[in-house]
Amino acid sequence: MPTRKATSKHPTDVRAGEGHHRPPWRVVDTVVLATLGVAFGVVFWAWNLLWTATGPAFTAFPPAQAFMYGVWLLPGVLGMLVVRQPGAAVLTMLVASLVSALLGSAWGLQVVWYGVLEGLAPEIVFALFAYRRFGAAVATLAGAAAGLTAGLLDWFYYYRDWASGWVFSYVGVVVLSAAAVAGLGAVALVRALAATGVLDAFPAGRRRTLV
Repeated sequence: MPTRKATSKHPTDVRAGEGHHRPPWRVVDTVVLATLGVAFGVVFWAWNLLWTATGPAFTAFPPAQAFMYGVWLLPGVLGMLVVRQPGAAVLTMLVASLVSALLGSAWGLQVVWYGVLEGLAPEIVFALFAYRRFGAAVATLAGAAAGLTAGLLDWFYYYRDWASGWVFSYVGVVVLSAAAVAGLGAVALVRALAATGVLDAFPAGRRRTLV
């Protein structure tokens, strides 16, 4: 009797928990997400300085600076792609934003509020796919959702006096930057890390065979 040929998919394309109950959170999951959050919190601190330093270069058209935004949204999508548990994106972004605030963010504790919402946006996208789809398309959509959230928050808090053209340009560039850097960038990082074997303890590091 003929059998279906097994195929191997890349870790980021696998449906997590297909045919099985979702495994519970482990201590190692929390530790890795916290570590990622701390590391990116330091990156955020440096990126904050770079954003401020490069601001004058965009005086003629400030919305263009938003191409840098995706770096601030990367840890939420990355954390979810690695651990693949509900809450992973929010937790990673929360830790990163807390570390950024403690290191002296120019925006103070407001970055923590931003971090929670910017982690919740991709969380909702992954939840819509029942936390089973982690491929490039879903990751890109999750990154774009984080970018839309960030762009709208910035408009509300900082740019309501801008002309509508500038506002739409700014939000659009933030979304594109987030989709590319936070979405596709996270997929690329996971694939690179998985190739080294450091993610073998996580779903992202294990190839699965679908029959």
